[in-house]
Amino acid sequence: MSKLGALHLTKHTGAKHTATVIFFHGSGSSGSDMMEWVRLMVNKFAFPHIKVLYPTAPLQPYTPAGGQMSNVWFDRAHIDPDVPEKLDSIASIEKQVRNLIDKENEAGIPSNRIIVGGFSMGGTLAFHTGYRWDRNLAGVFVFSSFLNNNSVVYEELKTTPSGNLPPLLQIHGNSDDLVYFDWGQATFNKIKDLGVSGDFHVMERLGHSINKRGMNLIKSFIEKHLPEEMEEMGKSCNN
Repeated sequence: MSKLGALHLTKHTGAKHTATVIFFHGSGSSGSDMMEWVRLMVNKFAFPHIKVLYPTAPLQPYTPAGGQMSNVWFDRAHIDPDVPEKLDSIASIEKQVRNLIDKENEAGIPSNRIIVGGFSMGGTLAFHTGYRWDRNLAGVFVFSSFLNNNSVVYEELKTTPSGNLPPLLQIHGNSDDLVYFDWGQATFNKIKDLGVSGDFHVMERLGHSINKRGMNLIKSFIEKHLPEEMEEMGKSCNN
């Protein structure tokens, strides 16, 4: 099984970190690229009590690229909503994502103080993480992302009682020519029908990319669902 690549992070700016955000990049990119991309959109995407992790996907053969090696979270047959998911490939990344979360848990950060999110394929991984592998997370955000029409995420949500699922923030450009806007919106509508609460934001004239407005929405979402803990705030006031 291929291993995760380099892990980049933005450290908390205060004395102690009490929450974590894990931000997954899109296909063929890297954690360092995602971190730099975010920095260009939001000058201060950092928080006094939150550590932001940017892992890099394993290097593995990628079918849409003709089988060439690429940093991708999982393989797929085509970039199309109607193709079946390659569940064995998705399962191979599950253990590594769980390990990332477990390490934060072991460091004293419970799952309900962790948010996962991602761009494009990274957002798909965030869907699997928050709505299959750890439903105790504080939230999920996705940008220009998708689930295939027959996704196992949908199937597992159908057979699991709704309630206490992580809230979702989904953002999509209406000029996206890779993951079409209708695909992203259909994903949101279906997952919402299966019990996930959340918001869908349309970015006018935005292609397959992130933008400043969307990243500021993500920052506000993180601040809302991972607030500073009262004990920590009290200590800060007494110093």
